[in-house]
Amino acid sequence: MYTYAVHESKKNRISKQVRQPLYLFLLSGEFNSMEPLFLLNSAALGAGLSADAFSVSLANGMNEPGMSARRMNTVAAVYAFFQFLMPLLGWLFVRSVAGIFLSFQRLIPWIALSLLLYLGGKTLLGAFLPRSEEADAAEKLSGSELILQGIATSIDALSVGFTSAAYSIGSALLSSLIISAITYLLCSFGIRVGRKFGTALSRGSSVLGGLILILIGLEIFLSASS
Repeated sequence: MYTYAVHESKKNRISKQVRQPLYLFLLSGEFNSMEPLFLLNSAALGAGLSADAFSVSLANGMNEPGMSARRMNTVAAVYAFFQFLMPLLGWLFVRSVAGIFLSFQRLIPWIALSLLLYLGGKTLLGAFLPRSEEADAAEKLSGSELILQGIATSIDALSVGFTSAAYSIGSALLSSLIISAITYLLCSFGIRVGRKFGTALSRGSSVLGGLILILIGLEIFLSASS
């Protein structure tokens, strides 16, 4: 927890000290969207918010070591899209129906936990069921599962929209674009690393991938509850 001084208007007189996370101060609307601090903060947010998507990308790479380059780009792009969309939705909700958003915010960790427990459990079950080589080759992340993963790993980014309600629409869009770009790069890297582990570990990588999904869900839930 960081402590810092909040200045009154432009007179640089300290009015009071507020104890709150530093990122809330950085998102408070005090900074112009073209200032380096704003850009740096958005990049840092992108790295933090994409941590879960990176871990899931790692698991997907392990589960599907034969994933093509085109498919890798598609998977990373889906995660990046949801990381772009969620902060904007949060920003829009707060500026229009803040009461509804605050009520929904309590459900975010439960939704993420449920989705990732389902996906992780399905992956674990598939690893222990007997399958032919043809079935293994055909086992790929489906479109619906990819969408669920994208939602589960980005839904906590709705809270960023809540803390950036003072942004203009241009600043909100720019911040979301930076977050999305960071997510795409990290997820692309995660899939490639996961593929190498998947090739080496064979079917055991599905067990590890499923456990990673479950642990991410638990981490999101426990972090929100603490």
